[in-house]
Amino acid sequence: MKNILALLFTLVVMSSFAQIKMQGIVKDSIGAPLELANIIAINKDTNTLESYAITNASGKYVISLSKNGRYSIQVSYIGLKSVDETIETKEVDITKDFTMLTDNMLDAVELTYEMPVTIKGDTLIYNADSFKSGTERKLEDVLKKLPGVEITAEGKIEVEGKEVTKLMVNGKDFFDGDSKLATKNIPSNAVDKIQVLRNYAEVGQLSGVQNNQDNVAINIKLKEGKENFWFGDVTVGGGVAPSPNDELYLVQPKLFYYSPKYSVNVIGDLNNTGEVALTGRDLRNFGGGFRRPSSSSGTSLNLGDNGLSGLTNIDDSQTVESKLAAVNFSYSPNKALDLSGFIIYNSSRLRTREESFVRYTNPELEIPDEETIQTGSEATNQGLAKLSAAYKPNANNQLNYDVLGRISSDSETQNEFSSVVGNTYQLDEAKPFSINQNVNYYYTLNENNIFAFEAQHLIKDEDPFYNAILVNDPTNNNATDPSDRDAFDNTALSLGLDRDQLGYDLNQDRRIKSNQLDAKLDYYNILNSKSNINLTLGTILSTQKFNSNIFQFLDDGSYFDPTASLTNEEGDVLLNENDTEYNFSDIYLGFHYRLKTGKFTITPGFSVHAYGNKNTQFGETYEDNFFRILPDFETQIQFKKSESLTFRYNMKNAFTDVTSLAEGLVLNNYNSLQYGEPELQNSLSHNLSLRYFSFNLFNYTNVFAILNYNKNIDQIRSFTNFDNVIRTNTYFNSNFADESVTAIGRIQRTFGKLRASMRVNFNYSKNNQFVQDVRSVNETFSQSYTPELRTNFREAPNVSLKYLYRVSDTNQGDNDTQFITNAPSVEFDAYLWKALTFRTDYSYTSQSSNVSDTQSYQTWNASLAYRKDQDAKWEYQIRATNLLNIDSEVNNGSSNISVYSSETFVLPRFVTFRLTYTL
Repeated sequence: MKNILALLFTLVVMSSFAQIKMQGIVKDSIGAPLELANIIAINKDTNTLESYAITNASGKYVISLSKNGRYSIQVSYIGLKSVDETIETKEVDITKDFTMLTDNMLDAVELTYEMPVTIKGDTLIYNADSFKSGTERKLEDVLKKLPGVEITAEGKIEVEGKEVTKLMVNGKDFFDGDSKLATKNIPSNAVDKIQVLRNYAEVGQLSGVQNNQDNVAINIKLKEGKENFWFGDVTVGGGVAPSPNDELYLVQPKLFYYSPKYSVNVIGDLNNTGEVALTGRDLRNFGGGFRRPSSSSGTSLNLGDNGLSGLTNIDDSQTVESKLAAVNFSYSPNKALDLSGFIIYNSSRLRTREESFVRYTNPELEIPDEETIQTGSEATNQGLAKLSAAYKPNANNQLNYDVLGRISSDSETQNEFSSVVGNTYQLDEAKPFSINQNVNYYYTLNENNIFAFEAQHLIKDEDPFYNAILVNDPTNNNATDPSDRDAFDNTALSLGLDRDQLGYDLNQDRRIKSNQLDAKLDYYNILNSKSNINLTLGTILSTQKFNSNIFQFLDDGSYFDPTASLTNEEGDVLLNENDTEYNFSDIYLGFHYRLKTGKFTITPGFSVHAYGNKNTQFGETYEDNFFRILPDFETQIQFKKSESLTFRYNMKNAFTDVTSLAEGLVLNNYNSLQYGEPELQNSLSHNLSLRYFSFNLFNYTNVFAILNYNKNIDQIRSFTNFDNVIRTNTYFNSNFADESVTAIGRIQRTFGKLRASMRVNFNYSKNNQFVQDVRSVNETFSQSYTPELRTNFREAPNVSLKYLYRVSDTNQGDNDTQFITNAPSVEFDAYLWKALTFRTDYSYTSQSSNVSDTQSYQTWNASLAYRKDQDAKWEYQIRATNLLNIDSEVNNGSSNISVYSSETFVLPRFVTFRLTYTL
């Protein structure tokens, strides 16, 4: 494999040496240099775009051309007549200047090709066809080739290091801006322009009074002829799985309709090949476009997640069956009213297997090493529905309303063999639902006074159920030597279980109801063209009710209600049940002053909060009311339109959810118990960030760098005590500060048909932990480097070479652990004879450490597709995944008290034949 990578790298480099450089200055008729003039080079023999450039502030341009060729050089600039000259290249570089004349002196020159990249204000516009080679099928295939744009491993879009928060098609929201659904499903042949909207403002009335530099949106402009007609594709496929009784199947309709008045998007997916449009995790993170009004107030309130949030990633399963049906619509009955919404249903069935080994690093804890083998199955059914209305009768009024409903039915069964505990059967079930409503009203009184009201109401009901069946030998419950007892015997005694049974049938019912109102009223007073004042009056009102009960089924099937004997730090006996109501209120007043002066935009401010906390448990009430001032500050230096530096500081007050306050026992699972602290206080933190970005259109160099520092003054921490491998946690406010520093950077530059990039990540964290009443400080420093080289030829095959090198060092008192990951990968695609598309990707991952043996695994996928020509309706494809038929992937790491290695079993080799019809 190393030889293949070396050969590909050599071919890529040699292609760059087969070119010459043409450079010069573009000036106007009086000799002044022209910035942002466009230069394109058309190959006269092939009539294709060879190279392009945009002039810098000095009017300079540089383009790369092949040796011994004939080119039409076209130069354009807004307001001036275009220039078209023919150039013949030899084997030496060329220097040539251009002078552009005013509009009334020459006839217009018709430009036969559009500029691949143009910029208009804060909008960056990519001409999609300029980056296509014929192998693209979906939007993500095009986005990967755009300078300055990156698709993350999670499928999200990043521009200049910022995640794209909204994606639109022809100006209409696509599933409320979820970028992954768009990148995986929108056909590439329908895309004309990709508009990157930097400093995007959701509400036009507030664009001049808010800092929106973190907001990035993308608008996909469809090609002419795609409006008022259905477009998209339908794919069906099948194959034979390694198991003789299993057959592979795949049905994926993806249909779209757009007109000026309404749009409809339909996405379907039915398969058992593991190729899903959305995973269960994706849907749980699907926000539906909702944002908390209090997100910038300095208050953070955690309502918790008590569903089955730990569901397995599809890629980590042995078998998959998935179903998806999603419909998105928009309708504009008139210019003032926009209606939109979506319905999504997702169902998946998984089987999993994982083998792991855990070694606890502190010998004083006397915790035995544990080896486990887990096999499980998961079933999840999820439904989401949203309706939105936007009413804007005139430029001074806008009213928005959104309602999002979410419901799911999830279950997970797991059989586990532990070298310490023995055989265990576990069942998790949950049927949570939530309704989220949002009302926003924006009113412009006059040119100097703007009002904005935002309110969000959330109702959430969660009902997780847990069951664990553990082995038990009733004859050794009181053995003198603890090693002769069953591993769970002591915990069973603490919980008050009946230990005279042949097994422990342990159960827990829980119910968590949350009701929250988050609202604020903003007033903006525009003092002049350079400054404004923002006053905010807001509130967060929240109520959570938590009930739980731990019980046991005996061998004869009867119900047993145990009485625990476990005590807390004060010596009080803990109950096996909870009945807690937690009320939280925050009423705050904020003030911010925004000033633009030269290149600087300065926004100092603060908010004054009146907090109220009250939780009631078993007739006792714990209450805390206090005031706090939270300052914040932001300054931005705008060196030029495409280069800026931003510094931020804010103080944040974080509050926990009801489960950390409930003083009764709660089972997270059989080997992890917790009980809360009713007098737990908030956590205060200082947060600083420095962000730099630059996008140079002259040499297509994209740079971003982010530096974050966080210090928690009284972080909520846990006391952990072990009995064998079974832990019990409770919570407290630590007097010892935890700190973290994160630095992320990437530089990307385009050299003709080559694009090179380097991404680096550094993270340092210092955390205080408390185990068996002993405090220790854990320090972790991790670093990763990811160089990448990608070609973008229109005719020749394209290759992407990437290498990940990551080192993680952890100091845990007297124990030092280091993990090193090496992961080279290559992607190759070729469009052959204008009919065949061949694509393949390969990766090799090696993980080594100073505490375990080196382990590695490989992945290799490939596909070959035939389409008679670019406009053909039918495509035939054969695709193979996991060609090497590896059965598992490995992962090594460390926690604050242990090091671990795990082996996760994955889908076997699948070979499928597919037929795609394009509308």
